[in-house]
Amino acid sequence: MDRAPRTPGRGRRPWAVALVSALALALPLAGAGQATAADVNNAKNAGFESGLSGWTCSANSGSVVSSPVHGGAAALKATPAGQDNARCSQTVAVRPNSTYQLTGWVQGGYAYLGVTGTGATDVSTWTPDSSTWKQLSTSFSTGSNTTSVTVYTHGWYGQQPYYVDDVSVLGPDGGGGGDPEPTVPATPAGLTVSGTTASSVTLAWNAVSGATGYTVYRDGTRVTAVTGTSATVTGLAASTSYSFQVAATNAAGESAKSAAVSVRTRDNGGGGGGDLPRHAVTGYWQNFDNGAAVQKISDVPDQYDIIAVAFADATGTPGAVTFNLDSAGLNGYTVDQFKADVRAKQAAGKKVIISVGGEKGTVAVNDSASATNFADSVYALMREYGFDGVDIDLENGLNATYMTQALRALSAKAGPSMILTMAPQTIDMQSTSNSYFRTALNVKDILTVVNMQYYNSGSMLGCDGKVYSQGSVDFLTALACIQLENGLDPSQVGLGLPASTRGAGSGYVAPSVVNAALDCLTRGTNCGSFKPSKTYPGLRGAMTWSTNWDATAGNAWSNAVGPHVHALP
Repeated sequence: MDRAPRTPGRGRRPWAVALVSALALALPLAGAGQATAADVNNAKNAGFESGLSGWTCSANSGSVVSSPVHGGAAALKATPAGQDNARCSQTVAVRPNSTYQLTGWVQGGYAYLGVTGTGATDVSTWTPDSSTWKQLSTSFSTGSNTTSVTVYTHGWYGQQPYYVDDVSVLGPDGGGGGDPEPTVPATPAGLTVSGTTASSVTLAWNAVSGATGYTVYRDGTRVTAVTGTSATVTGLAASTSYSFQVAATNAAGESAKSAAVSVRTRDNGGGGGGDLPRHAVTGYWQNFDNGAAVQKISDVPDQYDIIAVAFADATGTPGAVTFNLDSAGLNGYTVDQFKADVRAKQAAGKKVIISVGGEKGTVAVNDSASATNFADSVYALMREYGFDGVDIDLENGLNATYMTQALRALSAKAGPSMILTMAPQTIDMQSTSNSYFRTALNVKDILTVVNMQYYNSGSMLGCDGKVYSQGSVDFLTALACIQLENGLDPSQVGLGLPASTRGAGSGYVAPSVVNAALDCLTRGTNCGSFKPSKTYPGLRGAMTWSTNWDATAGNAWSNAVGPHVHALP
């Protein structure tokens, strides 16, 4: 958020459209063949434990790293550069007229896995960027004269490096394989609970070398199977204790079950928003004078359900924040009056939270110590001023690992009624690999709402892969769709817009456009050229920067958007 309006953000790079078009041409995932007891992994140095032996990478794009790895002690890292897509390949001996299952674990930027020279139909599969290990899998058949094929991986032009580990070409022995037949994997270790709601539990565990999947057990009964190292078990009863275990699997069988972890689900009234209404309006209140109307908290209209006080300031201690009321800039508004106004708003059913960051915010949470400092200092502000929670508006970088740690520590202190909101920029929510998006998903069980800033951004990709320009219904709906279809609950998605043309450098839309976007997402009406494949009636609502700029414009934004939000289905 701006202490003063900014210039418009940079536009989307020219390659964005080309990338989306190219990805649409990628071959679909083929059905995976069933391995038999006689099958072997025909790939050589499949886990890169012997460096790049047996592999050739274009333009010296490949190297072997010790972290991250999926199994063993090494993995391939390949870095696209210029017109090189970082293609790494291996010639694999196979038998004619045979079927093989091709798999590999990937992480990082866009990653492809495929095979050529089959003598039949060459196949490939791919995935967009991934922050965790993800298995790619396809199958192929060989022709009557085929005795070798070329297995390859590659990334995408201009994208981030990708990582590959534990490649497998499983099928009849072609006479050239270097890896043994699969054996039953070891028992998974490190099973932990990473999140809970009233009806679900999210689990995570350490990867097991040689495993192709994992089975999750609840109270001794199998409930789900996954290929990654995390799973969310749903359909649970509130305020109920459960025991979970996980086992690793591959073609040879299933491991013994892990040590059990016990967890109790939340009660129906706790976490992620307390007693907020189903649909809510958030407004930022400025603790400074930048030309907008100067307000007291008591001046904020009743249409606002969440009032985010902007901003907490960084201190000399890494990660720690403080809040200093700008009494001089706010016409003599005293701390005692401020605290009394906060209490009055809360008595009226509103939530008042402290926002951390903004355009000029310099708060950095980059290690465990700063995460602890952040949690301790925000909790101290909550106790001193009566804040209901915190808003994360860090526009100058965010470390997903340690911000997650900080927010969980804060939640443990503040309890399940803590309000947690976020206000990322549009670029921060284009992909689940981005730090902001990862953080939101990491704390989904305690997250109230993400009010993405649909302004100061230029053009961006929508969930349909098309490019949309800010300032339209399509921009709001197609970008909200990315969050709605990639892990956030509709109740955790809000539309953030400027309250007036002076509230941001670019991206202002009339309140009627905001309302049309809300209708499109919740009811399927008043859409532009983009219409989501389904409706999201639980959408949380809308946010604006700021209540002060709204007041400057005669509260036109809240008078129009507020009643509309509260009347959503």
